[in-house]
Amino acid sequence: MLILTYEYKLKPTNREKAIFEDWLEINRKVYNYALSERKAWLKSRSCQINACSLHSEYIIPADTPRPTYSTQCKALTAAKKTIPELRRPQSQVLQQTLRRLEKAFTSMWEQNHGFPRFKKPGAMRSFVFPQLKPEDLKEDRVRLPLIGWVLFRSSRSASEGGKLKQARIVKRASGWYVMLTLEWDVSVPSPMPHGEALGVDVGLTNFIAASNGLNVKRPRFFVDLQRKLKLLQKRVSSKKLGSKNWRKAQHKVARLHEHIANTRKDFHWKIAHQLCDQAQTIFVEDLNLVGLSRGMLGKHCLDAGWGQFFQILEQCCFKRGVYFQKVNSRKTSQICPNCQTETGKKLLSERVHVCSNCGYTTDRDVAAAQIVCQRGLAAVGYTVKMLGEGKFIGIPVTQESLYL
Repeated sequence: MLILTYEYKLKPTNREKAIFEDWLEINRKVYNYALSERKAWLKSRSCQINACSLHSEYIIPADTPRPTYSTQCKALTAAKKTIPELRRPQSQVLQQTLRRLEKAFTSMWEQNHGFPRFKKPGAMRSFVFPQLKPEDLKEDRVRLPLIGWVLFRSSRSASEGGKLKQARIVKRASGWYVMLTLEWDVSVPSPMPHGEALGVDVGLTNFIAASNGLNVKRPRFFVDLQRKLKLLQKRVSSKKLGSKNWRKAQHKVARLHEHIANTRKDFHWKIAHQLCDQAQTIFVEDLNLVGLSRGMLGKHCLDAGWGQFFQILEQCCFKRGVYFQKVNSRKTSQICPNCQTETGKKLLSERVHVCSNCGYTTDRDVAAAQIVCQRGLAAVGYTVKMLGEGKFIGIPVTQESLYL
């Protein structure tokens, strides 16, 4: 089963824009009400048996079950009989909002994410039509329930043979977008290690350093535009809250943030394709990105967007039949790739790797990338043989005796 998502920019009419805005606001209210129910139930269970808060307590009967997706969907169906506003959006759209809240709580419990927050006006920016038919999609338009045919800019054609499964309407500063999810009933085999291998090391001086000597400087997407962003945010603070000029100033800030995100994403895709052009097997470091983002250089780590880059590189490798794997990042910059001796570099300012044992000299980041490549080859069952001048090959363990 192959599932792909295609993104297109919509060309909605004024009527369709008004419907989108209205549905987003209704979804926001449903989300906040469902969240308040869950939060009140949890608060009522946090009261101590022998003491109460001096301020207030949530009093909910002890036999009241915990609000879940199914119970809140039933309550939503009953509420539609008394609240006409809830009958305007398509029924499954509101159910998907409740499912979104359920996923937020699941992520909080299982992935250690934060507690879900209430959404202020304008914070809800997408809603989903979970069930669409293949005939609801044409070359430049999509048919949405209760809305009808909506035109979009056909920037590229979707692959033939796919069945339309769902559509997500997204509001951004640059306009409205639709994300179409298509499904193919085919089995796509996962790529296996083959061809030339490449290790990739990421950093702040060089965005990437590859084991073959490739170095790419890190563009400063956010830092270079920080002064402009600060100026626009000052203009927002000088406007009357909620006024028309305030909204215009807010829109300019949002457009700049979107521009930063788009340029970063475009750069990541270009680098990913460049790496896939040079190798058929790629290994990267398995970094603790959350820990790095909370450190002293957190702003620069987030500006580089390593997490997004690894996701894009993995997608690019999958599409182009390149094997992708993450390896342990421990002490990759401290070990000599030629003789495996720990060099003991203590300062980040030491940008050249010079081994005191064998004399091997190269760029520090390139040496780390070569260690990443060696660890990756060892993880997939290859023995690494150094050829000198930083070049090495991976030999299958079953054929190792032929090279001894």
